[in-house]
Amino acid sequence: MVTTMVDPLPTMPTPLTRLKRLMFGRPLASDRLDHERLNKRTALAVLSSDAISSVAYATEQTLIVLAVLGTAALSYVIPISAVIVGLLVLVVLSYRQTIFAYPGGGGSYTVAKDNIGPMAGLVAAAALLTDYILTVSVSISGGVAAITSAYPSLMPHTVLLCIAAVVLLAVVNLRGVRESGIAFSVPTYVFIVMMIAMIGIGLFHAWTGSAASAPTTTPVSPSHENSGIAGFALAFLILRGFAEGCVAMTGTEAISNGVGAFRRPSSRNAAVTLGWMAAILAVFFLGTSILARHYVIMPSATETVLSQLGRRILGSGTAYYALQFSTFAILVLAANTAFADFPRLSSILAGDGYMPRQFAARGDRLAFSNGIIALAVVAALLIWLFRGETSALIPLYAIGVFVCFTLSQAGMVMHWLRAREPGWQRRAALNGIGAIATALVSIVQIVTKFTHGAWIVVLIIPLIIAVLRRIHRHYEFFAKEVAYTGQSPLMFLHHTVIVPVNGITKPAAGALVYATTICEDVRAVYVEVDPNTADDLRRRWTDWDIGVELTIIPSPYRSIMRPLVDYVNGLTVRGEADLVTVVVPEIVPRSWLGHLLHNKTSLFIRTAFLFRPNVVVTAVPYLVGRAARLRDALNHDDSLDDALDLAS
Repeated sequence: MVTTMVDPLPTMPTPLTRLKRLMFGRPLASDRLDHERLNKRTALAVLSSDAISSVAYATEQTLIVLAVLGTAALSYVIPISAVIVGLLVLVVLSYRQTIFAYPGGGGSYTVAKDNIGPMAGLVAAAALLTDYILTVSVSISGGVAAITSAYPSLMPHTVLLCIAAVVLLAVVNLRGVRESGIAFSVPTYVFIVMMIAMIGIGLFHAWTGSAASAPTTTPVSPSHENSGIAGFALAFLILRGFAEGCVAMTGTEAISNGVGAFRRPSSRNAAVTLGWMAAILAVFFLGTSILARHYVIMPSATETVLSQLGRRILGSGTAYYALQFSTFAILVLAANTAFADFPRLSSILAGDGYMPRQFAARGDRLAFSNGIIALAVVAALLIWLFRGETSALIPLYAIGVFVCFTLSQAGMVMHWLRAREPGWQRRAALNGIGAIATALVSIVQIVTKFTHGAWIVVLIIPLIIAVLRRIHRHYEFFAKEVAYTGQSPLMFLHHTVIVPVNGITKPAAGALVYATTICEDVRAVYVEVDPNTADDLRRRWTDWDIGVELTIIPSPYRSIMRPLVDYVNGLTVRGEADLVTVVVPEIVPRSWLGHLLHNKTSLFIRTAFLFRPNVVVTAVPYLVGRAARLRDALNHDDSLDDALDLAS
């Protein structure tokens, strides 16, 4: 027989529910999932803000490393930036192939797991999870640095501002993917416009040789200042500057990971957006490096390189502050890339049994709420530990990204070797070159950054892998434990129901009524703490005469739980019952004060029997006050409107 469920009766929202809806919006039905997908313009803001925003600190990080060379560092920043842009083009072309090969979302985890093996997939997953957390921490710290550069008086409040930004991002993302995309589109495009204006004006002044473009200091050639640093030391320094500048490529994989977030045709729209992102990032990164070289801009402890460029090119007026605020906005919103992809990756890992299953569930707004909250908590903790200092967090950054690049491209080589589709040789060669290049960069980053904090990432990734594998083993063990073939017959057991009572009350009566509907062997149990009270209850119980036996258990040490547990255990040990159900009367007060004024005995009873075999605990709630009147109205067949009036 098939039963069709009717719509449930409406319930009145509680004050907490109203507050939740005010902050996060009304729940969305599952069939609204397709409507929550992103178009290309919105997706560029949601999934590319991490990559585009990295221009705010990528050139600066290269110059910080090379600063020991003095202004001679500027002679190396453009070649290093050009090499990074070339690597970016190679990686983007490789990921474009991944997008079409994995239209459901070709994240590094999926590609590596399917083509290389589960362990390679876990390495990619651990590296990605680490990178997403660092993306939030670094992006928000960099955004706040843009504001403190313009308003130095805010610098003592850096950590508080960073954590406030994390909370704001989490709340917006909990409202849903499409709403967060709409909210974040405007700041992203304002930043793009301001960067185009600054780079365009700066290059025009440099080309025309106008007074505004004249550097304050004549750049010094390498031979003038780096005589003390040469040979291997200079090569190592340049490699480290290159490794730091590679933070410009963080976030490149986000579009490939999030193909499923695009409107259909998903693969085509994702590929187009990836091309837009790469072009914008390349122009901004190279443009910033060229302008820093021309204007002789060196890193400062109190002002970012981008802020210095803005002052020189745009002046100290409205345009400069528009640049700074848009930089702050996109750097904060760059963390949204992680808020979009970390929950999605967590849900995939949860589906495969490598993360808690709660991460696979969508919330009221069709977002992976548990992943969003977990990311916000860990990122805020990291910001607090590193005091919101971008320079302290950057050395940990980008290592995981290039590990993922390498595994993803190597996995795609294996994919093409197996698929052998038309043109597979060319595609495999492109992914192979990408894998080799990014592997070399990974090695360079680990070696050059190791003593500057990279050892933390090298340690954390194996720890995350160990945790993921431990979770997976638990779910495998659990699946074996609960598996039932259905081939053995069900054995009928002798069932006894125990109802703990503290007197003859309405809650106790309700629990006894329920108990008699599920079993014939029902026993009321009273733990005797005060003998005088017990004698009075014995007389009243005899007068009540409801046909249920009352058992009084003495408790000389005034404990309620231990005598009750011993009594239930005794039933099974003596063979009087194979299965015991403890039906607990539970009072549900009307207000929070009522919860404080009542003992939580029912909660303690449920906890005491939680780990005991062949014992089932059932709570029968008794609603006090207004909720009780609502229950009575419904039980007496009053109209639904009258009942709802009572509830409101």
